[in-house]
Amino acid sequence: MIFYKDKNSAGWIEVICGSMFSGKTQELIRRIKLATIAKQKVQVFNSYLDTRYAKEHIVSHDKNMLKAVAVKNGKEILKIVEDDTRVIGIDEAHFFGDDIVDVANKLANDGKRVIVAGLDMDYRGEPFLNMAKIMAVAEYVTKNLAICMVCGDPAHYSQRLNESSKRIVVGAQDKYEARCRKCFKPEK
Repeated sequence: MIFYKDKNSAGWIEVICGSMFSGKTQELIRRIKLATIAKQKVQVFNSYLDTRYAKEHIVSHDKNMLKAVAVKNGKEILKIVEDDTRVIGIDEAHFFGDDIVDVANKLANDGKRVIVAGLDMDYRGEPFLNMAKIMAVAEYVTKNLAICMVCGDPAHYSQRLNESSKRIVVGAQDKYEARCRKCFKPEK
C-alpha cells in the first residue's frame, strides 16, 4: 500500500469492503499497524453500534484488535481528529449515514489517508448506499471474499440466519454465514 512521503502529500480514500467473514477488519488493522510502524500518527474510529467484542477497540473475528473511538456518526469524527493525524481508520462504515462520505472526502481533502472498512451489501444482497458512494469517490477499493459455509466456493454475500427483518442486526457467527451466489438465499 502507499504511504505518505511528507505531511504536505495529498490525501486519499481507501475502501475495504466485502461480506461478513471476509477479513475487512483484519485488513484495516494490518494497514493501520503498518502506518504505525512507519511512525505515522493514526486515529481509529468505529460505530457505537458494534459491541460484539469490545467497545473501545475494533476487533476482527480472529480476535486481532486495535484501540478505537466509538462514535455515533461521521461528523463526530471530524470533531475528534487531530491536526497532526496522518492516517484515519473507520470500521463498520455501513453503520454510518451518508455523512460518512462527506467526512471521508473532507479528511482526504485535508491531506489525510482515510481507510474505510464495511459491508458493501446487506443480508438481502442489496447495496449499502453510503458504501457504494464512498467506493465511487475512493482512490483504492479492495473487495474481499469469504468462503461459502455451504459449498466452499468464494463468497460475497452475508446470509442472515435468524428471522429479523431489521436491516442492521449486529452479530457474528451466531447470526450470519458467508455464502456464494449459488447458496445465498435472500430474504423476500
